[in-house]
Amino acid sequence: MTGTDEREAAVRRANEALQVYTLSGDGWRRSPGETLQRVLADLLHWCEDTQRDFDTALRRARAQHAATGDGTTRGA
Repeated sequence: MTGTDEREAAVRRANEALQVYTLSGDGWRRSPGETLQRVLADLLHWCEDTQRDFDTALRRARAQHAATGDGTTRGA
C-alpha cells in the first residue's frame, strides 16, 4: 500500500467513526468541529476508565501522522 493509499484508508476509517457520532440522536445538530471535540472528550473519558495514557497515545499518533502524512500542516 502506498503512502497515499494509507492516508486515504485512514481518512475513510476516521469518517466511518465520526459518522457514528454524527448520526446519533443529537449528533446531527453539531458542526464537524463540535463532533470532533465530542469524540476526543469521549476518548479522554475512555482512557481514564481503562487506565490508558491519552497524552502518550496522542504523541504517538502525531508521530505516526508525521511519518505517513504528506508533510503539510493543516489548521495550524
